[in-house]
Amino acid sequence: QVRLVESGGGSVQAGGSLRLACVASGFPTTTYRMAWFRQGPGNEREGVASVDADGIKEYADSVKGRFTISKDNAKSTLYLEMNSLGPEDTATYYCAADMGRTAWVLRFWSYQYWGQGTRVTVSS
Repeated sequence: QVRLVESGGGSVQAGGSLRLACVASGFPTTTYRMAWFRQGPGNEREGVASVDADGIKEYADSVKGRFTISKDNAKSTLYLEMNSLGPEDTATYYCAADMGRTAWVLRFWSYQYWGQGTRVTVSS
């Protein structure tokens, strides 16, 4: 049974940093495409960053240079290092995984498995 459990969310002031983690179980992270998405109040679920089975990473333009996605296959854990946070980053952040290959790595519909989310609040 595939399971994704996020942690690391919280409240931080603008300019601060957070590190999110997603522990995966039930599948080999070495062969799955994984990603972070976020959804703010009244907004659609937005792709933030992804890493495929070959280690190729993609980022949304809004987070390039500030966020870093990484994956520790030995720990079956996906990370998202977030720096220079601003109020616009306030959202619930979700971990996602899928075994298929696609060019649409930051589209929510290309992922089969989802975690429950972790809340990030950035105050100005």
